[in-house]
Amino acid sequence: MKMITFFLVGLLVHVVFFISIFDIYFTSPLVHGMTPQHVPLPAPAKRLVLFVADGLRADSLFKPDVNGTRAPYIRSVIQDRGTWGVSHTRVPTESRPGHVALIAGFYEDVSAVAKGWKENPVEFDSVFNESRHTWCWGSPDILPMFAKGATGDHVYTYTYPAAMEDFASTDASKLDTWVFDEVKAFLNSAKGNETLLSKLHEEQSVFFLHLLGIDTNGHAHRPMSKEYLDNIGLVDEGVAEMVSMFEEFYGNDGKTAYVFTADHGMTNWGSHGASHPSETLTPLVAWGAGVQTAQRTTSSSQHYEDGYSKEWGLETYRRVDVNQADIAPLMSSLIGIPIPLNSVGVLPLQYLNNSQHFKAESMYANAIQILEQFKVKMAQKKETTLSFLFTPYQILTDSKQMDFVHHARDLIQKGQFDDAVHLCDVLITQAMDGLSYYHTYDRFFLGSSVVFGFIGWTSYVVLLILKTHASLRKPPTSRDKMPGRGVGRVFVCIGLLVTLFLLLQASPFTYYIYCLLPVPVWYSVIKECGILVDLIRSIPSLPLSKCFGYFVLVTFGIELLVVSFFYRAMLTLGLITLTVWPFVSGLYRKAKSRSVSWVLSCLCLAAFPLLPVVGREPNIDYVLCAGALTLFNTFSYLWSSRGLAGLHRSDRRLFICQMFQVGLCAYVLASTHSSLQLKHGLPLFNQLISWSTLVSSFFVPLLTSTRLFHRLLSILLSLICVYLLLSTGYEALFPPVLSWLMFVWINMEQDAMDAQGASSRTELHSIDFAENIDLTKIRQLKLDDLRRSYFFVFFIIIAFFGTGNIASINSFDPASVYCFLTVFNPFIMGGLLMWKVLIPFIIVMCTFDGVQVSTRLSSRSLFLIVLVISDLMALHFFFLVKDYGSWLDIGTSISHYVIVMSMTIFLMLLSVMTHILTSKRIQIGQRMKLHFK
Repeated sequence: MKMITFFLVGLLVHVVFFISIFDIYFTSPLVHGMTPQHVPLPAPAKRLVLFVADGLRADSLFKPDVNGTRAPYIRSVIQDRGTWGVSHTRVPTESRPGHVALIAGFYEDVSAVAKGWKENPVEFDSVFNESRHTWCWGSPDILPMFAKGATGDHVYTYTYPAAMEDFASTDASKLDTWVFDEVKAFLNSAKGNETLLSKLHEEQSVFFLHLLGIDTNGHAHRPMSKEYLDNIGLVDEGVAEMVSMFEEFYGNDGKTAYVFTADHGMTNWGSHGASHPSETLTPLVAWGAGVQTAQRTTSSSQHYEDGYSKEWGLETYRRVDVNQADIAPLMSSLIGIPIPLNSVGVLPLQYLNNSQHFKAESMYANAIQILEQFKVKMAQKKETTLSFLFTPYQILTDSKQMDFVHHARDLIQKGQFDDAVHLCDVLITQAMDGLSYYHTYDRFFLGSSVVFGFIGWTSYVVLLILKTHASLRKPPTSRDKMPGRGVGRVFVCIGLLVTLFLLLQASPFTYYIYCLLPVPVWYSVIKECGILVDLIRSIPSLPLSKCFGYFVLVTFGIELLVVSFFYRAMLTLGLITLTVWPFVSGLYRKAKSRSVSWVLSCLCLAAFPLLPVVGREPNIDYVLCAGALTLFNTFSYLWSSRGLAGLHRSDRRLFICQMFQVGLCAYVLASTHSSLQLKHGLPLFNQLISWSTLVSSFFVPLLTSTRLFHRLLSILLSLICVYLLLSTGYEALFPPVLSWLMFVWINMEQDAMDAQGASSRTELHSIDFAENIDLTKIRQLKLDDLRRSYFFVFFIIIAFFGTGNIASINSFDPASVYCFLTVFNPFIMGGLLMWKVLIPFIIVMCTFDGVQVSTRLSSRSLFLIVLVISDLMALHFFFLVKDYGSWLDIGTSISHYVIVMSMTIFLMLLSVMTHILTSKRIQIGQRMKLHFK
């Protein structure tokens, strides 16, 4: 197989492996075709007002401060006329998933992240959709998704311009003031509009007030700030005013129910998205029509061991905690609408102030609504599984379903309401377990197919390395040719059988890809099995002790990399271990100064994984120090290279300009943060400099000469300029220290080659990577190249997890992008933060290319080893994903798998591009030689 074909096929295979994890674990939980369930009794409320304070922590609302309570009105509701508790959210603690759980009753389809948590990947039912009319005021990022998912034209949204969501705003609480003012204007205008007035007085109406100011102030100033706490007071006053207005508008008819809650909380450092209690514990307060009034109790009767009630001074008031999805059935029950069809919430009866008959009927409707989902899911799975292979959920067979339903209805008719409620609760639990059973029904089958293909691909790459570089290639014999056709026929038959099996099961298209991919992969492995036989025969001539030692070291190294995804401190251990390499290899005796530099750079870099990724206050002084360190290092090189012929005058001028740009970026960062602290906003000049720096960083390095060190230095300066603008603290020091180690690594690899007598010493400043490649100088792989490949993968992981990772992007600090923009835009902000994470990655990639050039080794050869190492890591994470345990545990292993696969796909793309460019360069060089001849 030609190398370019191999890379393209490998890229396709890895894309399939990458997508498979989403198809196996992140498929949509939604089903359609259920029947709405109505409660045959009149509802206690005619209308519902829902207040959602975006980003409000439970403790920030409930905990008194030195001056008393921050929210006197909400606290008075808890003490006198409502029911309160904590709403427990789930990961990811973001605005869209939180609102979907609140209003639709199910936990978000994770595929929504691809649309920035804004639009609906799959249409779903909601409280708004089931209502007669819903009026919404608030953020343009949240409201449209519920209007889009509603049937008919009965959900009305009023949003402010997206430009108002500005983290640099002098007062983000104006977002909440806008909502309150708009609601007041709306109610006042309705008094003179007969058509609107008639709609407003219809039953089953919902008013939704989305209050984003608290979240925006929390991101910009932290939850402990005066701005955040004052915003809570403003919201409390606004809620009191809104309640007064609604009561006055409806003539105090006592038919309005109120629910106050939050979509998610926020960490002390102003982020959310993960599973910290400050993010998952949100307040819930309900009062009004149909809601149980405040119940006094003793602290001993409260069965919450977290101790929060006592800390909040509310231990004598009954606390009722719920899961966030339970709020949707609560709101539906209060105004007498069907529970959203996709809801998995359980009605919290302790919030209701109604008859036992009403509670029993409501729980019965809740149970049937969830059972309907179970039945649809079971029917879907039955249709796509051969009857003799289908294994039903035994705990809830058709007969048991009928028994449950008939028994529950019989208990309600007999007036045994408490028993009926208990039976419905059992039915809900079993139906939920059954839903999970059918949702994960094909996971083992699909996972096995992917793992089988993964192992086959890795085996093929190993055989390809042996075939190309182990001197095991032999002329084909009759023995090699004979089984080829027979094996091919066998695998064709296997492919046809797999296709027939999937056709009979009416499987989705993606199932064909996952199940048929292993067939050609393993056919390729079987075709090359002769290489393995030849290797076994040549074992006596191999340096077995050295081979075994490398095998043990690489195995230990891969395990260390896997563990480092869970414990970043393991990277520190790895870097400390790397300091002994010059002494073990004997390089210290021949290159003492470089060995000392290697040890010092490893130790300096080892400090970064021990520092916190998030949870720290911005410190611009570190960024300024990083800029000064970069300028000092560059100036030192320019001064020391004055007499070198390799540094052209044009390069020297460009480096001086880039040094000036480094200083300018440091100034822009300090100026921007100073301006924002003074609440003067983002200066236009700073914003223009920031964006122009980002754009120019992609092409300025191309203006330098093609000498290896000069190009690397120019790339480093361009990347550091952007990194400084995206930094807020110590992480700005990471690229200079990493670059120090990378340049030492290149020199050390040259020393290692020189020690082996494989090359003559060539200074970095004289190596030109753009010269025509002399194929006669490209050497074969050696065992030492296994170490080089492992170093590369290890440094890639260091670059990725040294100061940040995907988790810290999810729990991002918007202060990192303030030099570019301050108005909330998840795609641009996420893209900038992703580029910040990738900059160290690019530095390591460029260094590895320098190592390949300086050691005269084909990049394709080194990449094959890197591919095997990364694939083994990805396979390791795939096995760590289990069907049991918390969603967070599964999601963590999946995210690590996605990271490794993304890295591998990126490397393969780069290899394809490098191979194409190298081939073109060789062709051009050959044509030029012929021309001159």
